Amino acid sequence: MKNNLKTILSVALVAFVAISCQKMDKPELGNYPVDANPPNGPLKFYVAFDGTTTNPLMNAVDSIRANFPSENPFTTVDGIKGKGVTGVNQKFIKYPSFNSWASSSSFTISIWYKKDGQTKNNNGTNGPEYLLSMRAVNNFHWSNAVGFVFLEGNNTACAVKTMFVSNTGDAWFTWEGGQSIAGLCDNNWHHLVLTYDETTSQVKLYIDGVQNPNVKTWGGHGALNLATSKISEFRIGAGPSTSYASDDWLACTFKGSLDQLRMYSTVLTQAEIQALFTAKQ
Repeated sequence: MKNNLKTILSVALVAFVAISCQKMDKPELGNYPVDANPPNGPLKFYVAFDGTTTNPLMNAVDSIRANFPSENPFTTVDGIKGKGVTGVNQKFIKYPSFNSWASSSSFTISIWYKKDGQTKNNNGTNGPEYLLSMRAVNNFHWSNAVGFVFLEGNNTACAVKTMFVSNTGDAWFTWEGGQSIAGLCDNNWHHLVLTYDETTSQVKLYIDGVQNPNVKTWGGHGALNLATSKISEFRIGAGPSTSYASDDWLACTFKGSLDQLRMYSTVLTQAEIQALFTAKQ
């Protein structure tokens, strides 16, 4: 009888341990896209906005590092491929920490967007609309940023503007005035790519797979060398400020749709950028 009791207790104990171990496994995170990229490959940040869960944080995960945002108030919509998101006035997707992309010496930023008509600031008058920004710690830089990219204008003439802050200074790269681009705010999806090459210190802009002829140069700057230690958060769909009451132009948010954000630590070639455009990636 004692032997039978011991046997029963032993079986029960093994079953309990097995069940307990199963419960200790990581919870199901849901399905989200993972781009083809070798370990430590050049694609450092990738958000497809194609998550299949009802959790908005999972649907905006950086699937390279499983880096989840802390906030995603955007609305899910049909994207250029699968799902995308639509921006909300005075709201943005926030990542409290950034990954290794910020340490890149060269880069490629690739994003799809859709914007209908004039870009607006937060009170509805003409102003910029930010695709992304890297907010800086307080009192580091006048802009409250380590970098940003925004559109400003309408479908007749839209400027593309970007600024980056390195450990040695800042620089603007803009396509505005006579270099403004028509057809960017026609309520259709467009593919926008920015590259920086440390070997030439050149910044290039591509729209829908085609290189803009106006190449910018960061006069002999070399390696990007962003002020990475000063980045406090990464934002999609907003500038680096939150001074909404004063309608600070640095606080403007994106009111159009966004999809397929990719950030590489290398300069993609014209052919590679064209391939992203053709594949709607």
